[in-house]
Amino acid sequence: MKSTAIVATLSALAQETRLAIFRLLVDAGPDGMPAGAIAERLDLPAPTLSFHLAQLDRAGIVASRRAGRSIIYAAHFPAMQALIGALTESCCAGNPEACGFPAPRGKRRLARTKS
Repeated sequence: MKSTAIVATLSALAQETRLAIFRLLVDAGPDGMPAGAIAERLDLPAPTLSFHLAQLDRAGIVASRRAGRSIIYAAHFPAMQALIGALTESCCAGNPEACGFPAPRGKRRLARTKS
């Protein structure tokens, strides 16, 4: 993940309402939630919710789909995992397993042996 994408994602989440929306969508899982249910749960007016969802969408961390007359929003889990991976890939001198994180895919480190 490029540093500009990391900054954009973190910037989108660095606002209380957007963070609350994203956390709610993470809790909802891959099925997501209709916009009306998000607004109701967080007590947000529709225009405010739309503004914040647009910011999260631009950052690539939420996805939307139409279901009849509703728009369903869901956390974009691959983007969330990419962010976490990018933030932890250099953890513990490049050995994230030592910190309790899984190694990034395709970047498994061989265990060091003492000589």
